[in-house]
Amino acid sequence: MSRDDIEVLVHRYSDAVVHGDADRWIGTWAVDGIWDLGNDRRVEGRDAILELWQRAMARFDAVVQTVMNGACDLDGAVGTGRWYIHEVMQRGNGERSLMVGHYDDRYVRTDDGWRFAERSLVQHYAGPGDLSGSFRAADGTP
Repeated sequence: MSRDDIEVLVHRYSDAVVHGDADRWIGTWAVDGIWDLGNDRRVEGRDAILELWQRAMARFDAVVQTVMNGACDLDGAVGTGRWYIHEVMQRGNGERSLMVGHYDDRYVRTDDGWRFAERSLVQHYAGPGDLSGSFRAADGTP
């Protein structure tokens, strides 16, 4: 068990977002995982997680999610971590936007390897690419 394994998991997740690969993306999740995007968008279980992801992705013509710095702590078959992300998006209507944030994660090692037990998104910025929108503190407050 190593940070490298978690880093591969995080990057596999982001690569699946970029390519819109639902099978690869949901394969990064534990069966009883929790995905919390804030604003009352919290779902539990792979079926609900996949449904929310597919609804979200359907709004975009293109998304590029980049993983920046991150860290994790592993203890046996569980762990926690935080990874910063940067997303550039183009919606179906042609509107372009930018999101910068981080995920607070919990991991679990399964028979198939490390998976996300929980991902909670904290958005630091979500708005126009010219950064004219409002930034939020690390705890999500304006």
